[in-house]
Amino acid sequence: MSENSEQIKILCVDDERNVLRALERIFLDDDYEIVLAGSGEEGLKAMEESGPFQVVISDYRMPVMNGVDFLKGVYDRWPHTVRIVLSGYADASAIVAAINEGHIYRFIPKPWNDDELKITIQNCLERYSLLKKNSELLDELAAANQALEEKILLRTEQLEIRNQALEFSQNLMSNLPVGVVGIDANGMIAYWNSIASRLLKDVCGDLFGADVGSNCDESFGRLVEQVRRNKSISADTTLSGFPCRVLGRTVDFSDSEVVVLVLIEESA
Repeated sequence: MSENSEQIKILCVDDERNVLRALERIFLDDDYEIVLAGSGEEGLKAMEESGPFQVVISDYRMPVMNGVDFLKGVYDRWPHTVRIVLSGYADASAIVAAINEGHIYRFIPKPWNDDELKITIQNCLERYSLLKKNSELLDELAAANQALEEKILLRTEQLEIRNQALEFSQNLMSNLPVGVVGIDANGMIAYWNSIASRLLKDVCGDLFGADVGSNCDESFGRLVEQVRRNKSISADTTLSGFPCRVLGRTVDFSDSEVVVLVLIEESA
């Protein structure tokens, strides 16, 4: 029995009954389940009804379906099963055909040496276990990749929605009929819309990255500091020659406190 308690099953296919009995006797002392078939057709039927098999041993020369055709069928449907050919027909072209078409692991001539055959079977079982583990790992990797792709797709969709929402909010803020200014915790003007840009053009000059304390009029700086102290204000002032009502408040953002000002231009 294998380490993972999987029953070891070996299929022997030969049209000669004495060969099948000889193969069966080799493994009498092993904890293997040996299944015998007298033809390639019977072998495929056994694979369907009694599989999976870790190892298949097949004669090369059999009527109707030879060993290469049989093992090719096994490979096409059960690729992890390790395939062995037994043959007394020592033709190099036949060996090449068996290896290429049937994906044969070993080509063993008749008569075989029992001990060598048993060692070969052990090697086959190790190969089967390795192929199976590799296949399982590939399946796990494929499943993990699929899950990752789904997460990436979901994340991409979420980012697209957020980008659309951000674009909408930016367009909305830009087209408000009032000026909006955002000043970060360090006193830098971090956001302004088009009306705020017009109302502050003579107050702060270039708004891009402007520091309120050093780039803006003192009166505007005092307004910002008043908001920081009182958390909110409502005041009348003049900005760039325009009379304005200024509404301000502090807002918590990214573990800091920012100042938001709304500038409402008043009619003269």
